[in-house]
Amino acid sequence: MRAALSLRPGATIGIIGGGQLGRMSAAAAARLGFHVHVYATHADCPASEVARHVSIGAYDDAEALRAFASRVDVVTFEFENVSAAGLAVLEELRVVRPSRDILEVSQDRIIEKTRLSEIGVALAPWRPVRNRKELDAAVEALGHHLILKTTRLGYDGKGQFRVLSADDLTALPAELPYPLVAEGVIAFDRELSVMVARGTDGTTRCFDVTQNIHRNGILDLSLAPAPIPSELADRATRLATRVADGLGLVGIMGVEMFVDAEGALLVNEIAPRPHNSAHWTMNACLVDQFEMHIRAVAGLPLPPATRHSDAAMKNLIGPDDMTLCDMIFRTPGQSLHLYGKAEARPGRKMGHVNIIFPRGSLPGRVGLAAALGPLADFDPEDGSENF
Repeated sequence: MRAALSLRPGATIGIIGGGQLGRMSAAAAARLGFHVHVYATHADCPASEVARHVSIGAYDDAEALRAFASRVDVVTFEFENVSAAGLAVLEELRVVRPSRDILEVSQDRIIEKTRLSEIGVALAPWRPVRNRKELDAAVEALGHHLILKTTRLGYDGKGQFRVLSADDLTALPAELPYPLVAEGVIAFDRELSVMVARGTDGTTRCFDVTQNIHRNGILDLSLAPAPIPSELADRATRLATRVADGLGLVGIMGVEMFVDAEGALLVNEIAPRPHNSAHWTMNACLVDQFEMHIRAVAGLPLPPATRHSDAAMKNLIGPDDMTLCDMIFRTPGQSLHLYGKAEARPGRKMGHVNIIFPRGSLPGRVGLAAALGPLADFDPEDGSENF
């Protein structure tokens, strides 16, 4: 069964997953006059507070998914750790955007890297590791400077083993969670991401290139626009567009990439849904990433991804950052976005803060530290990081 080319206000958009990305997507859908029906595994999820309807069930429960599909007009998902088999059930009844095929590419690092290579995208050197013999072969090919990553379910630094010496290799667990991918450690100048939206008619829109700074494997700070030459930003945008076209994307997708020491762009991974690194668009763009995604999913025209302000986005992680909320509320110029999560566990993303600056005036380290105040967790005089 095929959805109409363009949904009208009053139609219902189904979102698989009830986390913060579903919450913010649902709010964007409501602004456009759509109803939202969330399918989640538990009732007290962040998206439940802003959705019109919520269904509870396992992501592979065919009967529950069919009942859900009967009540929506189109389906999307808010994170990758949902069931591809479940999406196959939904695709029998409704259009799913982005498609199950793209989800399956993003869910498995071996499939992802293979598919991106077929599209003609440059990657860091890597090898599949399905057993100890292939691990030894990967070490021989890549050397003792590599990162082992689980092929599925890893995020925010989870499911990774860093090997920087022969001793690290010896110290690995006897029973590794195969299959893995081994990625050669590269000397990179900085990490960038590009959000690319693609409509049902093939129109693509890219938000400005963003630079990302991580702490303990978790995104800490995103800067827009990335402080890079325009030529490099143009190449990053073209690269993200090539990936979107090559995969036949409908919806929005984050394309994460490294800039190596020679200025080459190497794609790290894709995320076919709204992305943490583009939360700055909520305050610095007339149409943010969530509305752009909903527009694409609903078959609506995609406006230019125009940025009216420069921006810095700071994640709030775990209980320590949540103690700063009172201060944030009292600080002019800081826009707080909380996700409605009940428990502030260590390493858990609880919200984010956006700070905007006049277009063309994104400050350097010292100015950023001043604007962030107690939220800044870097030394403005250090200069070891490229921002």
